[in-house]
This record gives sequence, C-alpha cells and structure tokens, in this order.
Amino acid sequence: MENPRIVLLVLCFGFVGLCNAIESPQYSVVHSESDFEIRLYRQSTWMSAPVKDISFEKATRLGFHRLFQYIQGANLNFSRIAMTAPVLTSIVPEAGPLHSSAYFVRLYLPVKFEASPPLPLPELSLKPYAWDSHCIAVRKFSGFARDSNIVEEAEKLAISLSRSPWANSTSSESSYAYSIAQYNSPFRFIGRVNEVWVDVNASEFDGCKFSGVATY
Repeated sequence: MENPRIVLLVLCFGFVGLCNAIESPQYSVVHSESDFEIRLYRQSTWMSAPVKDISFEKATRLGFHRLFQYIQGANLNFSRIAMTAPVLTSIVPEAGPLHSSAYFVRLYLPVKFEASPPLPLPELSLKPYAWDSHCIAVRKFSGFARDSNIVEEAEKLAISLSRSPWANSTSSESSYAYSIAQYNSPFRFIGRVNEVWVDVNASEFDGCKFSGVATY
C-alpha cells in the first residue's frame, strides 16, 4: 500500500514542473466560441497509467505517482524524461469497482521519445499510448479539478456543443467519456488552468485535418 504522505509529496514535486513545462502536445484551433474551442491535435505518444478507484482525485494522484517514477528513471533504459503538460485523466464510466468510474492517467512524452518510448518497469503497470491526429472539444475552467466539479464542467461542455455546429459530433469510438487536463502545480492557488476534453468525429468536418499551421 502506498504511503499517502509520500504520494502527496511526489505529486506536488512533480507538478511543480508543469509551471515551466518544456513540451506540450501540439494542436491548431479549428473552431472557437466564447466558452469552448475545437482543437486538432497532432499525432503523439503518451504514457498511460490505468487506475481503478471511485475517486477522480485519488486516481489522479496514484496514477501520476507511477508516471513520475517512470520519468525519473524507472524504465528499462534508466532514462530521465522531462516533465510535460498537461497531466490528463480520462474517465471510463462504470469500469471501476461497484460500477464506479475507472481512469487512465496519462503524461505526454516529448517528441524525442515519440517513436521509441523507454519501456516502463513492469511493476509500474504502465503502457505507451499512441495517439493519432484527431479533434477534441475543449472547455477551460479555473480552480482545482475535484470530484465535486468535474462532472458539472463536462456537462457545461456538452450543453455548449449541443448549441453549436458541433452538436452530435462527440466520438462514439472513444473508450472513455471525457478527460480532465491539469496544467498547474497544486501549490498554485491563483490563475489555475484546467480543461475538459472530449473527442469529436473528424470525418464530419473538413477542419479536422492537421496542416501544421498555427499550432500551439
């Protein structure tokens, strides 16, 4: 059993790197409104930690703890990997204990490791996750991402999409309902940035074709 104090310290230490992260996944904005935008993300590679728990917050802490060990050298190459942003927690409904949610906590890998990511130590139970270029609907929200507010923020995104040209565009091929992207250290209390992400169908809109122009 993980010592909760150690998990918290590692989480806090690792998240400090998010404030000055060198790399984030590249995207271009293909549609923008006042309360959401559609981004086209390029192909990328992430490291993924599956977690079964009834709490989004606890799952994120536990998953990130394993990912942090990985980037600190707990891999077969003993490679140290730079911290990136965001830390992404994807929610899989009714896949956890007692029909609760299960989660995948993911960390974007720098481009230099994209083609051949170092293999994690087996005891970490991590897997590389290859991400094809695709469109994502994004809603920003401030404060801390909590069990008490993430569903409400996801519902707000769903309502915004229903009133836009992207109504009924959420992807049925996705294995998860939505994801929460977190960009800041837990020590930052003002100006925090979080996002709700949900996949949308690229085939329905010509804008969902990566051009490499106006990327972020």
